[in-house]
Amino acid sequence: MAGTKSSSLDRPEVEATLVRIERLQFDRAYRDTHSLFYIEGVRNFVQVIDRRFQISAIMFSEKLLIAPLARKMVRSARRSGIPTISVTPEQFRRVCKTERASGVGAIVRQRWFKLDDISPQADLCWVVLENVRSPGNLGTLIRTSEAVGGAGFIFVGGRADPFDADAVRASMGGLFAQKFVRTDFRALSRWMCHHGCHGVGASPDGAADFHSFNYPRSTVLFLGEERQGLTKQQRDFCQHLVRIPMLGAADSLNLGVAGSLLMYEVYRSQTSQFCNG
Repeated sequence: MAGTKSSSLDRPEVEATLVRIERLQFDRAYRDTHSLFYIEGVRNFVQVIDRRFQISAIMFSEKLLIAPLARKMVRSARRSGIPTISVTPEQFRRVCKTERASGVGAIVRQRWFKLDDISPQADLCWVVLENVRSPGNLGTLIRTSEAVGGAGFIFVGGRADPFDADAVRASMGGLFAQKFVRTDFRALSRWMCHHGCHGVGASPDGAADFHSFNYPRSTVLFLGEERQGLTKQQRDFCQHLVRIPMLGAADSLNLGVAGSLLMYEVYRSQTSQFCNG
C-alpha cells in the first residue's frame, strides 16, 4: 500500500491464512470453535471498524482496494498492531464470494450477548428463532431488523447461525448493528416473565391479521422454520398469533418476506402509539 509497508509474510503463511478463511466460510464447527467469522467488502469492513468489532486479521489486495477510506483504515489498523496480510488479486479472488472483488476482508470475532444482560423495554422488538433452513433468509431478517430499529435476535438452541457466510452477505451490513443471544427455552421463559414481554407469533391460523394488531412494547416476535412453521414450544410462548392474509394461490410466504412484513408492522404500530400518546 502506497507509503506503507505490508506484513512480510511468506507464501506458506499466506496460504495458511487463505485456508483459514475458507474454513470460516464453509465449516460451521470451525467458526463456532474459534468464535470467528469472515467478512469482505468495503462497507462491511468500515462497519466492523466503526462498531469496534475485534479483528483477528485483515487481508487486502493493493491493486483491488481502491476506496480511500478503506485504505486509510487498513493503515490505521496495521499501526495499532492488527495483523495485515497483503495478497495478490488472484489470491484475494480465491476466497471472494461477491460479484466484484473489493480488495479487503477481515477475520472478525463473533459478538454474542448474554440473555440476562439485555432488556426489552427500551427496544422496538426482539425476534426469536429456533431454526432457519436458508442462511439467506436469516440475513434478510437481520437486514430488516436493523432497518426498522429492531434490537436483535434470540436463538433458541444451536441450529441457526447468523455468522454463516450467506447470512452475513444477505444482511448487507445490518448484522453489525444487531445484538445476538443464544439460549434455551427455560432461560427464555424466565427472561420474558421477568420483563413482562409479550410473545407474538406468526401463523396461518392466527386470530388477527398482522396489520390490524396493536403490538405492545416489549414485543418478542416468534418466527417459525420455513416449512414447518412455529413449533409447539414456540407457540406456547405466544400470547397472540397473527396471520398474514394470502389472497392468491400461494399457501405461504418466504420467511425473509414474512418476517420483514411483521417487523415493519411492529414499527408502524409502536410509532403510531407513541404519536397518539
